[in-house]
Amino acid sequence: MRLLLVDDHEVVRSGLRMLLESQEDIQIVGEAGTAAEALEAVERLKPEVILLDIGLPDMSGIKVMERIRKIEPEVAVVALTIHEDKEYFFKMLDAGATGYVPKRAAPDELLTAIRAAAQGQVYLYPSLATLLVKDYLDQDAEARESRKLNGLTERELEVLTHVADGATNAEIGLDLGISPKTVARHRENIMGKLNLHSRTELVKYAIRKGIITP
Repeated sequence: MRLLLVDDHEVVRSGLRMLLESQEDIQIVGEAGTAAEALEAVERLKPEVILLDIGLPDMSGIKVMERIRKIEPEVAVVALTIHEDKEYFFKMLDAGATGYVPKRAAPDELLTAIRAAAQGQVYLYPSLATLLVKDYLDQDAEARESRKLNGLTERELEVLTHVADGATNAEIGLDLGISPKTVARHRENIMGKLNLHSRTELVKYAIRKGIITP
């Protein structure tokens, strides 16, 4: 594969070059130490894979990724970084990175990421893949909660709001123009749909969903 090596530290580039040049299936077609050099090299050399240090001095890794995608939309980019925080990780994936490897990774892991990217696959370092799975599960849980809320009728949502605010059945009935018995029936339906079992749980749910504020 034709690979462009981008890192602003000469010592790091030298070490990466020694590792990559020892691999029969990897050809280093160019090197760059700044974002400007990297973008020029992408346009001129047409690499298949870019090993990109996203801590370049003249442009953020996110901006570099966006610019690369405009020049060569199909090129595979493996981000090499010291950043392992969730926010930066997701921004790089959104920008189009096909691999994300911390600089502390073992050489074999870096090579695996490069080869996966060359084959059109996505490689994520295990600790970062865990972040992605957790984020998916959190979003799925939020979606399930949203579906529960959507299952309430408009009247049930009104009753829930009043209950969470601390109103009694009689007070709710007076405000909504329905009988206290009807209010009680709505409360039972709400708690059944949301799988909640007390006023306290209803209040917590209403706060979490933004129906009321603490």
